[in-house]
Amino acid sequence: MGDKILIVEDDRSILAGLRAALEGEGYQVETAADGRQGFDKARRLAPALVVLDIMLPGMSGLEIAKRLRDAGQETAIILLTAKGEENDRVLGLELGADDYITKPFSVRELLARVKVVLRRAQGPRPRSPAVYEFGDVSVDFKRQSVRKAGQTVDLSAREFRILAYFIEHAGEMLTREQLLNDIWGYDVFPTTRTVDNHIARLRKKIEDEPDEPRFIRTMRGAGYVFEPQGGA
Repeated sequence: MGDKILIVEDDRSILAGLRAALEGEGYQVETAADGRQGFDKARRLAPALVVLDIMLPGMSGLEIAKRLRDAGQETAIILLTAKGEENDRVLGLELGADDYITKPFSVRELLARVKVVLRRAQGPRPRSPAVYEFGDVSVDFKRQSVRKAGQTVDLSAREFRILAYFIEHAGEMLTREQLLNDIWGYDVFPTTRTVDNHIARLRKKIEDEPDEPRFIRTMRGAGYVFEPQGGA
């Protein structure tokens, strides 16, 4: 059997159609018709992916995404949104969602996005070393864990992927658009604020002085560069 996917959608016809399409591709599918049931199932079943409508009775899709990420759950999330909900889409991505699809959408588009998100959710596979160290920070790629000064650092799955991407491209200037394309999966995006917000949170966890970062440095007007030796 394929990966387990949870669909949280209150429109019964959409729910049935999504279930049939995903099961037809070999995925294991669970469903929920309201927000609270969806959140409970996401926590209990820990699926590989949650396909999550934003507008739900009981608990909104945005609240579900926030609670899952706050709890440290790394389940991939695709949001289902309506036209005109750009602010909700941006907020959802900032809360930790991996992608979104705007209604109405085709089954072909859904399946393509599901495959991409599940592939990205596997995270980077650096060849070596298995553990990478810079300053007093140690990154264990096998366990996907980070320690600073010997203490465990609580990173979200997205924050870990950003850090791993910086390590893979150490010394390179990375634009916000490049980060969006390679980590979020977008080469065109309405705002780059999402990147800045995630990097600000990452800096607070790995930098001694987040306002004057040594390792993840801003290149004014260009993007970011990771300097493992610590910039001057």
